[in-house]
Amino acid sequence: MKDTLQVANAACNYISAYAWEHKMFGHYSLHGVLYYEVKEKFSLTAQVVVRCEAKVGDAYKLDKKALRKFKKHSAISYDDRILRWYVGKNEVSIWTVAGRQRIPFVCGDRQRKMLQSRQGESDLAYVEGQFYLLATCNAIDPTPRDARDFLGVDLGISNIATDSEGEKFSGSQVKGLRHRHAELRSKLQAKGTKSAKRLLKKRSRKESRFARDVNHCIAKKLVAKAQGTARGIALEDLKGNATSG
Repeated sequence: MKDTLQVANAACNYISAYAWEHKMFGHYSLHGVLYYEVKEKFSLTAQVVVRCEAKVGDAYKLDKKALRKFKKHSAISYDDRILRWYVGKNEVSIWTVAGRQRIPFVCGDRQRKMLQSRQGESDLAYVEGQFYLLATCNAIDPTPRDARDFLGVDLGISNIATDSEGEKFSGSQVKGLRHRHAELRSKLQAKGTKSAKRLLKKRSRKESRFARDVNHCIAKKLVAKAQGTARGIALEDLKGNATSG
């Protein structure tokens, strides 16, 4: 899988270099000029070449002021011609440089249900030693219910949230983690080595994931509390006004 990402992104860099040199940034224009050359040079299937051309074209839509370069393991997109989901078997059939592979995947029950409404492309991403397939799914919003009353929620720092019934949701865990990470960051920044910089990025992502998880758990508790008593939620915004939801 890593080889597949590496070859596909090498093809993207090849296409990007041509696009930059000739100031030709459109997906279809690049396809007309480079399709057969890229297909042969990198031993890619037809649809993978198309996806690489589209990736380059999309990148230049965002910025044409500089040559766009792609990391060797950056995410690539698959459509239904080169990736097939077998949700019932927890497997995907996916194109790789070593041929078509049947590979098992894991996900939660909610994600498995959502995959029934999957549509469009799926992105193969390599993040911190793990492979992820990022799928686009259609989610139908539930019909909103009329709230008879509201649960007020005041947002803060020491306590991430305090509701109108006096229940407090502490942010001490996040605060403690950030304090420890701040001390570690100071030591690593003083070193300034490549390994120290890599560790800095890794720790920063870990801190962010932990904070998101704490916030998510608190939000779920507040929603469950309001939902169980047929109430809406009123949040205090930055100006001190109430925002209901």
